[in-house]
Amino acid sequence: MILITDGGSTKCDWIVVDNNGKQLHEKIRTKGLNPAILKDKKLKKIIRKSDELMAFNHEVTHVFFYGAGCGTENPKLMLTEVLKSIFINAEIEVHEDTMAAVRATLSHENEAAVVCIMGTGSNCSYYDGQRLHQRVLSLGYTLMDDASGNYYGKELIKDYYYNKMPEDIKVAFEHKYNLDADYIKYNLYKQPNPNAYLASFAEFMFLNKDSSYIKKLICKGIREFANHMIFQYREELKTVPVHFAGSIAFFAETEIREVAEELGFKVGNFERRPIEGLVTYHTNQL
Repeated sequence: MILITDGGSTKCDWIVVDNNGKQLHEKIRTKGLNPAILKDKKLKKIIRKSDELMAFNHEVTHVFFYGAGCGTENPKLMLTEVLKSIFINAEIEVHEDTMAAVRATLSHENEAAVVCIMGTGSNCSYYDGQRLHQRVLSLGYTLMDDASGNYYGKELIKDYYYNKMPEDIKVAFEHKYNLDADYIKYNLYKQPNPNAYLASFAEFMFLNKDSSYIKKLICKGIREFANHMIFQYREELKTVPVHFAGSIAFFAETEIREVAEELGFKVGNFERRPIEGLVTYHTNQL
């Protein structure tokens, strides 16, 4: 029995398949499991809280976990130990979320491509057809993550407080969210997963995409992401496409294509939920 996980900071999707590739249970969802942000006790608590997952914990033989925060060694090792302590009969593989995006978006297994993630956080790598190359080590949501959900959440909140929002957008924003300064600071500095809290504001953009202010904001983030991340691979971009995974990328596809044409790189595939591509990938490996 195989457990495949696409883990973000906001949520994790888990799918259980048997050794023939047959899905044994509908998709299981838990809160996000970012080991760069959460401590091991919290990670264990989130997993154990899922009755559906715990029903399989002795039967699972392999866990393939792809997650945000798994790109550096210490968080990766911590999460591996957490998973071993719960799925006691399983071999555990933990990969960074970029590898999930690679395996979910490639048109064929040996394809070379630049692969981007735009979800709660953001990242970008080059896959040469066999190996993943990462030229920028992510420092997380406080310093990086351009064009991510948390990036746009920060921009919206700042524009609201700096009085840079058009009046109609400002009124709509006030109606949708609690924008009390103490409440915002409590969620940012006293609660776990502040990046996911910030990302919760990003939905507002896609409900108001007819606004020129929102359109400019989306494109601004994509340009920054392209200049800081995608163009780390200038030579590779001459011959390979750029694929995108994640909900922000999915809903901003039009703007991504516009910025790509403006800046001169070729857009490839979009995958909103990498978990579906991961099931196909691992089923084919059985």
